[in-house]
Amino acid sequence: MIDRRPADVADRRIAGHWEGDLITGSANRSAIGTVVERTTRYLLLLHLPDGHGAEQVRDALVDAVAVLPSRLRRSLTWDQGVEMSRHDEFTRTSDVAVYFCERASPWQRGTNENTNGLLRQYFPKGTDLRVHTAAHLASVAAELNARPRKILGWETPSQQLDRLLASVAQPPCCDDRRNPPDHRGASSGCHTQALRSGPVIRSVGGRE
Repeated sequence: MIDRRPADVADRRIAGHWEGDLITGSANRSAIGTVVERTTRYLLLLHLPDGHGAEQVRDALVDAVAVLPSRLRRSLTWDQGVEMSRHDEFTRTSDVAVYFCERASPWQRGTNENTNGLLRQYFPKGTDLRVHTAAHLASVAAELNARPRKILGWETPSQQLDRLLASVAQPPCCDDRRNPPDHRGASSGCHTQALRSGPVIRSVGGRE
């Protein structure tokens, strides 16, 4: 439960703590997974065309965090939905601790709730979310991650994440001679490239 979550998560000074949930479609027959990093507000979306049961959500989460460096894989806070009933398997595979909010307490993952409100502009309630392809979800996530935020000093979530990734000790494949700085001056090393081309959206067993 959330009362066991490390106290330093609350002040947002340490990156790598995420909040997640599902937004659901008409009659709860379809869903999109939403995962937001608490410090940078960076958004990952999970494409779930074949259902949003515990197995599908587990696999989507495992793949979504796989490209993150270990310092950005610290914890995940979720509500008590049945889709997370295999959270222990996710934690064993990803080494990301999972904490659950108290019942009827969405403010305990307020960053994710606020983001879900923004996402409803793109994915209205009462619609079939299965019609959205992984490519469309990727476009939506990229748009929100490129939106300046007052709370971030008018930087974007992508800029904040780039800075964090650039500060991670780079492996040989990220040699700056092969990966010159981007237009913001941050290294565009292989971690950043993987995030941009990899599972910002994760499609689980379905159409792209």
